[in-house]
Amino acid sequence: MPVNVRISPPLSAACGAAMAYYCLFPLYHSEIITINALLTLAFVPVGILCFFRVLASWPLMGDVKPRTIRLLHLTPLILTAFTAGLALGIGAGAQAAQKINFGIPEENVRGISGVLLDDPRLISGGRAMTTLSLKMITGAGNVKVSGRGSLTVFFPEENAGRLREFGRGAEVYAEGTLRKADNGGAYLFSAESLHITKQAPPLDHFRTGLRAGLTRRFTQPPAGNPSWGGLALALLLGIRDNLDAGIAAMYRDAGCSHILALSGMHLAVLVALISFLLRKPLGLRLSAVCGAFIILAYCYIVGPLPSLNRAALMYLVGVLAVLGMLKREALSLLCLAFLIQLLITPAAGLSLSFILSYLALAGILIIGEALNDIFKGKIPAALLLSLAASLGAFIATAGVTAWFFGTLRPVGIIASLVLTPLTTVFMIGSMVWLGVNCALPPLSPLLSYPLSLLYRLMERTAFFAARTPGIKGQPWLVITLSLLSMAAILWFEYRRRLTANRMEPFA
Repeated sequence: MPVNVRISPPLSAACGAAMAYYCLFPLYHSEIITINALLTLAFVPVGILCFFRVLASWPLMGDVKPRTIRLLHLTPLILTAFTAGLALGIGAGAQAAQKINFGIPEENVRGISGVLLDDPRLISGGRAMTTLSLKMITGAGNVKVSGRGSLTVFFPEENAGRLREFGRGAEVYAEGTLRKADNGGAYLFSAESLHITKQAPPLDHFRTGLRAGLTRRFTQPPAGNPSWGGLALALLLGIRDNLDAGIAAMYRDAGCSHILALSGMHLAVLVALISFLLRKPLGLRLSAVCGAFIILAYCYIVGPLPSLNRAALMYLVGVLAVLGMLKREALSLLCLAFLIQLLITPAAGLSLSFILSYLALAGILIIGEALNDIFKGKIPAALLLSLAASLGAFIATAGVTAWFFGTLRPVGIIASLVLTPLTTVFMIGSMVWLGVNCALPPLSPLLSYPLSLLYRLMERTAFFAARTPGIKGQPWLVITLSLLSMAAILWFEYRRRLTANRMEPFA
């Protein structure tokens, strides 16, 4: 296979899971295909598996080339992994498609009770939005029944502060109106009142208090700095309530929204800091294990963000590779992370950030590496590595971006080359500032000034990039062009490798 992409069991299983989760099960759920057709498609690989198993044990295979024999023995393992991935994808799709059970007719719902599943987020007008795990439904005539499922709830501005004070894990009761989203899909609940019926468990309560304390440090003077504190909170903790709406819009129009969403880049900064502090005194393996516990604690504080969870899972399976339990193949580790995350949180697979996160990293590992090999020696190495990664991520995600947003921002390929290193320096500076502010508060203003300058530089860079107009195109046309571009790049790299291998004996 080209560009070091080998068909491994994790890759095969991930392809099977993605096919079942995003294609086969939605077709069944929409009643386009029947359950019998779904099971038939799932068992086709089993029949092929049996064929190859018999072929591999055929007595006359002794005269066949050893490479072909190895391929015949590997094929059953690949097919088995693919079939297991299909089963996982169908199961995850069924779990994600479970409907909310209100217990009474939807039009009779007057109040809901449940547990906050995530941190309330401020939206337009100062309202708060959160997700509630339903426990009880109150209907007309004060009828009370049990409910099941997760429901998105909007609270008025006057309840936002109290809701954020109690935070994730608290049990609440709200009266209001149930409605369907504009697209006719998910249910939404517009609350008119808020009653805290039970505090969050001690650990969740501590977490909420910690996040509130960090928010105050970064945003409230004299210690905090409102100009850059909101961006620091967004980049370090994923708290975007204090992020200036203007800079968020500029990053979006510059094609660099991914820089503001916690993901692998942000976790890499934390991992690099952990490695710098622990690797020399503890050694590679022990520092990796300690880093895993720190990453788990960090993800718990930040909350369940699909892109961050993907990066954390990649690090955790990477620790297993460091310990010798897995092969150090980045694409295989990515596929394992995809399977684990889909198994643990099936509904997360429907999140746009989940899809874009995995596609972007797959594009970097496959298309980016191919471009890096093709142009090696023609473009300075320091620039080529970042440019190839940015271009690979753009090509891999172009179809999905066009499908959901209708506009592509190619300027983000170039803008990311500038904003990514600036953001990395800003994150490190923010963490240093936080440490100084906790240990020696009077000295923190000394670091605040350079952070303000860096913030303005990032803001101006995003502003100029955002002025470049996007490209509108039909999603199917963009998807087709993206696939053709991938195929062309991989084929060119494959031919280049063949030519290099033929010339090597004559070197």
